[in-house]
Amino acid sequence: MSLKKEFQPYIPAEKVTPEITITSIVMGVILAVVFGAANAYLGLRVGMTVSASIPAAVIAMGVIRVIMRKNSILESNMVQTTGSAGESVAAGAIFTLPALFLWAAEGRMERPSILEITLIALLGGLLGVFFMVPLRNALIVKEHSTLPYPEGKACAEVLLAGEEGGANASTVFAGMGFAAFFKFIIDGLKLVAGEVSFRLKGYAGEIGTQIYPAVMSVGYICGPKIASYMFAGGVLSWLVLSPMIVVFGSEMIMYPGNVPIGAIFAEKGASGIWSSYIRYIGAGALAAGGIISLIKSMPLIIRTFKDAMKSMLGTFVGDNSRTARDLSMKIIIPCILVITLLIWLVPAIPVTLIGAMIVVIFGFFFATVSSRMVGLVGSSNNPVSGMAIATLLITTIILKLTGDAGIHGMQGAIAIGSIICIVASISGDTSQDLKTGYLLGATPKKQQIGEIIGVVASALAIGGTLYLLDRAWGFGSTELAAPQATLMKMIIEGVMENSLPWSLVIIGVCIAVIIEILGLPVLPVAIGIYLPIHLNACIMVGGLIRLFLDKKKGEEEKKKAMISDGILFCSGMIAGEGLIGILLAILAIFGLHEVIDLSGMIHLPEPLGTIASLGVFALVILSLLKFTIFKKRKKD
Repeated sequence: MSLKKEFQPYIPAEKVTPEITITSIVMGVILAVVFGAANAYLGLRVGMTVSASIPAAVIAMGVIRVIMRKNSILESNMVQTTGSAGESVAAGAIFTLPALFLWAAEGRMERPSILEITLIALLGGLLGVFFMVPLRNALIVKEHSTLPYPEGKACAEVLLAGEEGGANASTVFAGMGFAAFFKFIIDGLKLVAGEVSFRLKGYAGEIGTQIYPAVMSVGYICGPKIASYMFAGGVLSWLVLSPMIVVFGSEMIMYPGNVPIGAIFAEKGASGIWSSYIRYIGAGALAAGGIISLIKSMPLIIRTFKDAMKSMLGTFVGDNSRTARDLSMKIIIPCILVITLLIWLVPAIPVTLIGAMIVVIFGFFFATVSSRMVGLVGSSNNPVSGMAIATLLITTIILKLTGDAGIHGMQGAIAIGSIICIVASISGDTSQDLKTGYLLGATPKKQQIGEIIGVVASALAIGGTLYLLDRAWGFGSTELAAPQATLMKMIIEGVMENSLPWSLVIIGVCIAVIIEILGLPVLPVAIGIYLPIHLNACIMVGGLIRLFLDKKKGEEEKKKAMISDGILFCSGMIAGEGLIGILLAILAIFGLHEVIDLSGMIHLPEPLGTIASLGVFALVILSLLKFTIFKKRKKD
């Protein structure tokens, strides 16, 4: 209690300033939809999303402080609170729901309706916010000095640096513009190929890189360590395991393939070996990595859960100030009960009563885990997919044992997994935003209302976004691999139908155990094994640029500003490429993509085509350097 009394937020509790306004809500809703769509596209391409809180805060500050000339930091905070919800809803949805589209493509069921997707996203998002309300006092207030919430603090610092808001916002918008331009050249006009490959004669391995701004930006934001772990996984799968399979089994027919391995390689190259065999090894590694991360976190999980229960059962008397007011539990508990009944009774959601109970129990459990994890390592490193894997394994087994098997049970497992995945993602985002608000002196109740508004807006948009992307390219395709959702689909099928090639999966599990013994983080390496090496290599380029800036000699403040500018520029590039990706998807649906396709008119023979692609990639890299190393900054 003494810690709370000692801490003084930027805006004192007794001072009332604008928070929920028409400006903040409209801007927040727009950013929720924009960042939600952009992160959905990114996650379906590379299997991971990035936090939208900081770029949303920068844009809010740039518009409210600089353009509108308003000095209202809590209004800007409300924009980022509402806007960042879109990224979290998208993250939870794209890790699971595309599995329903994949089953539909196989003719096993009808495509999910937009209503089903919207309801799953909406109910999961609302549960995530409601579960976080009783946790705020335990995690944000009582553990203010022990849980750092790195991204929440960074977001607060961005908002406090109001005088730099315009310059920072222009960096984000510049990133959006550059990425939109490059994306349109690559995938719209198709003047150059988006991927280059290199092979050695007589060797069954392959290496190469994509040249997309958003993919490179992921590497820069995640940093050189995570990027290198992912790249190491790609090297292992494409330059070690794939050649070994071809060398030792060229004449073999190995399940799940139905022709000799050598014939698959002759027709499709290393990518054929990856899609037929390596991705199952990657799936085993990913599943094991998720479970290992949960086992390692178990003491923390149990302690957090105990604290959360104490916080819920305890009373919050003694502080009724503006900065201590949450949504009333008299509203929260009935809302949770109503949502539980809706999950069970609404026909559009294929979940039984047992499934609805699983959602509430596991949802609250993982909400506590996610909220604390974000407090320790930030939302970008929150192991939401690991939680989803564990949930799906347990849920599918329970449903099968209770007689809910077949395609209905599989649909139910995905629906349950989706809701819990969204719960974990949103609760982590909410806790991060509440930490930012705690530092600034925001009203928790108003922030929680802002989160709810952001959830509703992004839930209404995510269904249309998934339909657009699936209609344009199809999930599981080269353009949209949907790696996490494909993994979830394989796990459910493996339990329900015993259809997985278990030998390959167990190899992946053993690799994950070896990686853990070596003391390396399992999930980034496992994702690297599971994804194409071209994508991992592009992420590695971004990581190397970040490493160069980290190691660059010079004044610490100058270096910090340079790295921060790079993060903002890369956040803008992710948003810009995602938006153009959505635009191209709309054009593809209406058949207009062929009108702007110039690849037939301008076709470069090899090796000129490869050189042209690498030239465009060099320009992408130079654009990032322009806003980091070569950016002119005001001297102190």
